[in-house]
Amino acid sequence: MLIWFVVLYLVVSIGIGLFAATRVHNAKDFAVAGRHLPLPVVTATVFATWFGAEAVFGASSTFVREGLRGVVADPFGSSMCLVIAGLFFSRYLYKLNIITLGDFYRMRYNRTVEVITTLCIVASYLGWVSAQIKALGLILNVVTDGGVSQTAGMILGAAVVLTYTTFGGMLSVAVLDFVQMAVSMGGLFYIATVLSDKTGGVATVIDHAAAAGKFEFFPPPDPWMWITFLGAWVTMMLGSVPQQDVFQRITSAKSAKVAVAGSILGASIYFCFTFVPMFIAYSATIIDPAQYQPLLQSDAPADYQRVLPLLVMGHTPLFAQVIFFGAVLSAIMSCSSATLLAPSVTFAENIVRGFYPTMGDHVFLRVMRLSIVGFACLVLTFALVSNASIFKMVENAYKITLAGAFVPLFAGALWKRANTQGALAAIVGGLASWLLIEVLVGEGSPVPPQLIGLGVSFLGMVVGSLLPQWIGRPLPHEDIHAALHHRAATQTHHAEPLHEHLPH
Repeated sequence: MLIWFVVLYLVVSIGIGLFAATRVHNAKDFAVAGRHLPLPVVTATVFATWFGAEAVFGASSTFVREGLRGVVADPFGSSMCLVIAGLFFSRYLYKLNIITLGDFYRMRYNRTVEVITTLCIVASYLGWVSAQIKALGLILNVVTDGGVSQTAGMILGAAVVLTYTTFGGMLSVAVLDFVQMAVSMGGLFYIATVLSDKTGGVATVIDHAAAAGKFEFFPPPDPWMWITFLGAWVTMMLGSVPQQDVFQRITSAKSAKVAVAGSILGASIYFCFTFVPMFIAYSATIIDPAQYQPLLQSDAPADYQRVLPLLVMGHTPLFAQVIFFGAVLSAIMSCSSATLLAPSVTFAENIVRGFYPTMGDHVFLRVMRLSIVGFACLVLTFALVSNASIFKMVENAYKITLAGAFVPLFAGALWKRANTQGALAAIVGGLASWLLIEVLVGEGSPVPPQLIGLGVSFLGMVVGSLLPQWIGRPLPHEDIHAALHHRAATQTHHAEPLHEHLPH
């Protein structure tokens, strides 16, 4: 019965997504849902940005193993990311009426900056989407008691998500997010209630975790441990700001006010609700420590990530199992569909369309859909060959955007003197220093390589922008954002850099 429920749920999800696809008439509908989403849907879709495999399986198992200190990146860093991105995007970028972050890089700097930052953003999604696909394979493997291998489960899960995302785009994602948020929250709350009865109540679990030191958040007074701690926090908090899925979900709102409110509400709900799967996973150490402690102490992600689903399968009735796996599938599918859509739309808009600027809307819509299929195949391949844990795959995804894309985005919006030369210096310097230390030193570096890349990127932006200009002409000291808004309303889709159109 559980297997048939999972099959039915996957079929219904495809049906809802395909129904929403009938409302997609052009590329803007596909990419940003026509920018008509109301507050409840924006809140749900922002929540679903992060509530996926890493929250259900990754963060929960990491908390049981390492405590709050181990999950500083997620949910602490990721929640702050959603708040920062919501305030930033709605205030500076919403009125530009653009469909990707790459469009901003092109309008503010030039085509070269657009291409490099777009490739960084697309590359960062490889680990994130692969983590969702791994989780889908894990669920199908557990539900079928090994009847479906994790490999086959990953292929099947990727095919389901690919189907409704390819046809419906952001509109399908948004509709399913709204449905799946309700299912996942209700289902996981119910499971937490069932398991709390088996552990002696919520207070018992909290007291047990406190006694085990799981609520120790800050590291000891060791400067190097603090740097590592802050590195994990900053990587997720700032490195995930220049992300297309976050941008798409927030700018799909029907107004800037709805975008701000939806991002803050979604982030707040996400932060609070992520502790529910942590509570469920920690219950395993009380309910049956002899069975689950060996799995939790294992260094193999395939072992400790199975604790939560095995706990539900072994210690809850069938109805609770149905509710749990429905909730988990909802969370992971909503997250994976958006993270599959975002890099594909970015690649089509900022790489492919740059070579064919006269491409018609219907042709461009077809290109976006083909990009989704291609990226899905790449992600599936990566998921099949990677041995990293779900949590680490997500955490590592944002190093490249932290080092290469964050500074040009924030400086371009907040600093009038930022220019193309500074942006290129920030990108090249940040990426080169991060990669050099990552390759030569790796985890042995006392300072996280991505933090060094971020520092070099900031330095490159300042020095490159203030030195005599060798690349492009310097920007005038007028209101950059007013010029951007004017250009967004009047430009052809691919035009010259902003400084070519401003008076000198």
